[in-house]
Amino acid sequence: MDTTIFFLLRIAIGTSLFGHGLARLPKLAGFSDYMVGNFKKSMLPEFLVLPFSYFLPVAEFCLGLLLLLGLFTRFSLILASIVMILLVFGTCMIEDWAAIPSQLIHVAFFAFLLAYVDTYNQWSADARLRPKARA
Repeated sequence: MDTTIFFLLRIAIGTSLFGHGLARLPKLAGFSDYMVGNFKKSMLPEFLVLPFSYFLPVAEFCLGLLLLLGLFTRFSLILASIVMILLVFGTCMIEDWAAIPSQLIHVAFFAFLLAYVDTYNQWSADARLRPKARA
């Protein structure tokens, strides 16, 4: 592992999140209706699904942008993992087994990057904002 590999992986997973959010934000109400409709027959009540359906695109967009910038990277990776774990749970509730591998791959990326963020996140806003060590 080196700085370049870390950067490319961070940009790839950040682009995925950012793209999901960016595509959904302009049609937020329609996306929400779609999600609520998918969960009608699940065990999850609408009063939980509805706010999450509005939260998800905003979270994807914001966390993706933070990862692309490399800003608050550790925090963003943790939050993105939590969001994705919630998606895995929801996907289980509607028995959409085909979607789970993609979500788990995202979590694996986040966990892998989290393991190395302190060592290899040099090409990032975090590295630029970090105080320089004095000689």
